[in-house]
Amino acid sequence: MTAYDDLMAFQRDTEALGQIAGRLGWDQETVMPRGAVEQRGEEMAAIEGVLHARRTDPRIGEWLAGAEPTDDVARANLREIRRSYDRNTKVPAALASELARTTSVAQGIWAEARAADDWATFAPVLANVVRLRREEGAALADGGDTYNALLQDYEPGATAAEIEAMFAELRTGLVALRERVLGAGDPPAKLDRAFDDAGQMALSAELAKTFGYHMLHGRIDKAVHPFSSGSGLDVRITTRTVPHDPFNCFYSTIHEVGHAAYEQGVDRAYLLTPLGRGASMGVHESQSRIYENQIGRSRAFTGYLYNRMIATFGDFGVTDEEAFYRTVNAVRPGYIRTEADEVHYNLHILMRFDLERALMAGDLAVADLPGAWDERFEADFGVAVDRPSHGCLQDVHWSVGLFGYFPTYTLGNVYAGCLHEALRRDLPDLDAELAEGHTAGATGWLRDNLQRHGALYEPQETIARASGQEPSVAPLLAYLDAKFGDLYGD
Repeated sequence: MTAYDDLMAFQRDTEALGQIAGRLGWDQETVMPRGAVEQRGEEMAAIEGVLHARRTDPRIGEWLAGAEPTDDVARANLREIRRSYDRNTKVPAALASELARTTSVAQGIWAEARAADDWATFAPVLANVVRLRREEGAALADGGDTYNALLQDYEPGATAAEIEAMFAELRTGLVALRERVLGAGDPPAKLDRAFDDAGQMALSAELAKTFGYHMLHGRIDKAVHPFSSGSGLDVRITTRTVPHDPFNCFYSTIHEVGHAAYEQGVDRAYLLTPLGRGASMGVHESQSRIYENQIGRSRAFTGYLYNRMIATFGDFGVTDEEAFYRTVNAVRPGYIRTEADEVHYNLHILMRFDLERALMAGDLAVADLPGAWDERFEADFGVAVDRPSHGCLQDVHWSVGLFGYFPTYTLGNVYAGCLHEALRRDLPDLDAELAEGHTAGATGWLRDNLQRHGALYEPQETIARASGQEPSVAPLLAYLDAKFGDLYGD
């Protein structure tokens, strides 16, 4: 056995334990009894303690020093393990466990506070999460920028300054497009009838399979905030149903299937290794967003979905496929990020990016967050926030300490724009296939060009190799201008 072999054998068990920890998180958001929150916090702290001890085991440093990679896969595995080891050895074990315990409990408190529109109950809990993440960020930064250090958990190699510059360019284009679209007249009417829960879940499951989700290695459940969990042979997704908004269910499902298909599409040779997962959250979001938007909200695919909805629910008041396409892609300001149209979605993210950077820098106190949120939202969307669940209580991310995660959503949209441009170039007959509900051409292209590689390449290299170009906002803006210029007649 070489040093590399010993290291990979050790890492395999660490990866397996990490999957178990993830399964505990899935259970907490889906089927765990509500009264089990405090105990689950202790369980999460205990397993995080075990994982932290393994990730900082001194033998890892010795194996890394002695390992000699023989190919690109070994080099990438060593890169990922070294990154994890360097990061985890900077974080005290007690802090890692306390973060796991606190965020597990905070998640349950957030869910209750969101349901009750009760900011006051959640505020002190969030303040504690922010304090702990600042402490962790300071340990990781080692004198550098705290937010940049946290960002590495989700988008390795990125910096807040680079993201800020990209977002500024994107914001200019989005604001101009938004003004043109909103000035072109009222959007189509919303659906005005109730859609039963059973029908939504049945069609949701059908859509998941249509987009290539393998149910032998997955399942669909319901959660307050839809998410995907797991990798390899056990990748689970959740969705939610809203009686008068079936698109919430259908497009949440397609979005999460994008994440899940990425994990299911990774080369099986990488199972339970550092390469057996997505390259970054930005790359992950590129998959969920291209599934949901460029494919799922295309004129061709919505024509197919329209007929499947009629088959499931009967006449639901939309006259034809073109009217349905316009309804699915209606542009209107709204409170909720996950329900936002493609024009407004990134404006939601840009706001959160600025606010969470201010929280981590200490420039914004948690007590002042609702006011800062409401002021920025009204400035960006022209609508006053009416209650906390439509404002700073709507997202789960900050309750579980995911500071640095939000910008990856917009990075994912930027990456998806690049991928979609290449996809259309390579598959000229794509619309004809999507109109029949056949997504295998598109999803197969994504699997072959991106998903199968897992974390073999760094995030931006992953996108560049798949799309044939370095990531930029230009393809996304061109796609949005073309689509909504056509829809809104300019």
